[in-house]
Amino acid sequence: MVYEEVPHVLQMVVIAGRNLQNRLLTVIAENGGHVISVFYGKGSVKSGYLMDMFGLVHEKNKVLIACLTSESEASVIFDILVADFHFDKPNTGIAYTIPVEQLSY
Repeated sequence: MVYEEVPHVLQMVVIAGRNLQNRLLTVIAENGGHVISVFYGKGSVKSGYLMDMFGLVHEKNKVLIACLTSESEASVIFDILVADFHFDKPNTGIAYTIPVEQLSY
């Protein structure tokens, strides 16, 4: 197995409502996202045992998008997420990055 150092590469994760999936994928792909993966899930907020048991809780479906990007491209994507998707407001979405130090193949 070969390990290669990759400076300035980040793994970006974006979590938002599934209704934003196509727009988010377009923004990420057009602004330097590579090796893009999409996962589906539900929110994690618990409203109470009885509410859940009787099915009275409406959970919106979520999409988790993960990709590789550079530091400069991530900065552009974050700016778009705030300006166009209002990620700076509560309950709109979450985005973060994790540095990638090495790749193995």
